Amino acid sequence: MSSLNSLFNRSSPFGTKCKTCLNLIISRIKLLRNRREMQLINMRKEMVQYLQTGQESIARIRVEHIIREQNILAAYEIVELFCEFVLARVPIVEVQKECPIELREAISSIIFASGRCSDLPELMHLRNLFTTKYGKEFVAAALELRPDSGVNRTIIEKLSVKAPSAESKLKVLKAIAHEYNLDWDSSNTEAEFNKKYEDLLDGSGSSVRQGQTPIIESTPVASVSRDKPSILPVEDTRKLQTPGSPSSPTVSSRAYAAPKINVGSQEHQPPVAEIPCTSRGSSDVLEKARAAIAAASRASAAARAAADLVKVKVATQ
Repeated sequence: MSSLNSLFNRSSPFGTKCKTCLNLIISRIKLLRNRREMQLINMRKEMVQYLQTGQESIARIRVEHIIREQNILAAYEIVELFCEFVLARVPIVEVQKECPIELREAISSIIFASGRCSDLPELMHLRNLFTTKYGKEFVAAALELRPDSGVNRTIIEKLSVKAPSAESKLKVLKAIAHEYNLDWDSSNTEAEFNKKYEDLLDGSGSSVRQGQTPIIESTPVASVSRDKPSILPVEDTRKLQTPGSPSSPTVSSRAYAAPKINVGSQEHQPPVAEIPCTSRGSSDVLEKARAAIAAASRASAAARAAADLVKVKVATQ
């Protein structure tokens, strides 16, 4: 059927849609090219003003936009040439099931540019037609830049999102200055472009670490942790010692003073077991203190019994 259509100069639905999309792309590229060329001229004039007024820092940033616009214009020109090439060979594309070898680079480049040229929506429609014609694998190979994709290397470079190099930016600035006969000294800009990342940081990482070292050493947590072990044992021993008995053990004073303690006051005293013990000597002192308290309680109980006995005798008399 396709051979009969070619004999009678009748196009298939694929051929008709393909021609329509290609013609729309070519027309739109011409309009976009005129608009972008005017924008590029205005941007280059602004760049001259920045260089004349000494605002080289702004010029070094704005030059990237100029390079991007130039790359897009170059990519549009390549896409337009490939579209015209495919448009002239649409009958061959209709007849053959596989992509012709002589059209592989042009079709693959158009598919690759469809995802990176948002100003040309017709490229997406054309990519869908090629997907229906040659399959998803063919289209995926062009989009993913596989080794056998056949995408044009120049269009890959022009549509790349990679930042331009310092050499290319300096070259464009010099070209703009030469175009407008501007006497511009590029030594400062060259020095800025030649700066390395470490120079922009104003120091290396070792100096930063050295500046942070005293901050870590002077933290309150570290000072507390160093002072705490030397203070706590002294406080504990002072709590358990009684003044006035330097030669005798601490327990002896507490043992003699224990019988004078009232039972009511003992009930409100905190338990001795809660006193923190930090050494073997303090544990021995604690045990002897407990024994003294037990003796005092027994003495107080005996005193109570004696007092009750006296009361009973007095009452009987």
